[in-house]
Amino acid sequence: MWDDCYEGKSLLSPESTSKLCLSITHVFQNWLESLPEEIIPTILIRLPIKSLIRFSSVCKSWRSIIKDPSFIRTHLTHTLSLNDQNATHLILLHNYGSKEDSYSLHYDKNEVSQYCNIEYPIGLKNKMKNSCCRVVGTCDGLVLLADDLGNEVYNFVIWNPSIRKYVILPKPSVRFSTHGNYEANIGLGYDAIGNDYKLVRVTSLVDQPDHYPRTLVQYYSLATGSWGMLRLLPPCLVNSSRVQVLVNGALHWLAICWTNDHQIKYVVMAFDVGGQPFREIMLPESLQLDELLEFRLGVSGDRKSIGLFVRCKSETNCFLDIWVMKEYCVEKSWTKLMILTPQGPNRSLPKALCFRRSGEVVLILEDDHELVSIEIVSKQFKNLGISAGQVCFVDSYEESLLLLDRKDAISY
Repeated sequence: MWDDCYEGKSLLSPESTSKLCLSITHVFQNWLESLPEEIIPTILIRLPIKSLIRFSSVCKSWRSIIKDPSFIRTHLTHTLSLNDQNATHLILLHNYGSKEDSYSLHYDKNEVSQYCNIEYPIGLKNKMKNSCCRVVGTCDGLVLLADDLGNEVYNFVIWNPSIRKYVILPKPSVRFSTHGNYEANIGLGYDAIGNDYKLVRVTSLVDQPDHYPRTLVQYYSLATGSWGMLRLLPPCLVNSSRVQVLVNGALHWLAICWTNDHQIKYVVMAFDVGGQPFREIMLPESLQLDELLEFRLGVSGDRKSIGLFVRCKSETNCFLDIWVMKEYCVEKSWTKLMILTPQGPNRSLPKALCFRRSGEVVLILEDDHELVSIEIVSKQFKNLGISAGQVCFVDSYEESLLLLDRKDAISY
């Protein structure tokens, strides 16, 4: 019998296992119901998401506790603290290709093993214009999805896969029909001052008489369920294909700006979600700007600053530079960590996706479409055992109860 246990074999049938789990749950529920009411929230705050969802159906008082906004916020804070102490973090992977459109969570440990698959809301597929929603980013367990490729397509969704709920946002006021051609980018962040999650949309109107883009910014408040007033920014162009990152309560985009003497400069545009002021962060001084360069922002491994991936793929020059701003908003702290050249038998140049918590960088090897990570100091590659699709998104993720208290959230 013990040999079977050591080999990982179950001695119970699936039916017996199910009955045992129900019995244990029943005993635990009876024990909780016997406790003084004032200490029940203290116990519930330590339970995982799946248990809380199940226990919210036990009785009205428990449901009221679990769906209370203050409990949801406290549970998130406790989860983040516990995960940091135990170095237990997750990464969200979205893979889209000719044969698949999959979402999954993986442990961000030495071995990137799978935590679970994520079921995509079937009801959303019928409401979207494009075959695939792009994952814009994550924040406290919320995933921002965008179906915005093409004129007159403005579908934005805030989704919490942990509790299987999502909110479809109303369309913004800046559209092709009202303002003409534009380049837009969006991001999701948390306003700690107002205790609110906000989608920020920066839109550059490109068909202007003076040939300089007119840039507008508008935010959607999850607390109010509506879009705020438009604000005008100095002339800049935020490319819709470039990735945004959330660091220190601010969203960051790569942008092209115009100086007073009509010169072009590349900057990182930062938008504080709470205070709402914009600021510019300059790129490394030693970076030689060229139209052949591809830029991508990232969040540093310690999640306290920003990173920059600079890729050049031409017949005469082929490289990938990895930078990090070691001290946030201190432009002199930009440091080049590594220069990568073409790898593999076909001499293909990897494409960088993001930093891991360990400081390693996740890359796509284009010759075999495999995800790998590379250690900065040793330059050793580690195969993650994950195939990359035509579209591949990787970002950090933390489970939460957010959206559980919202009446307009759609369950699936």
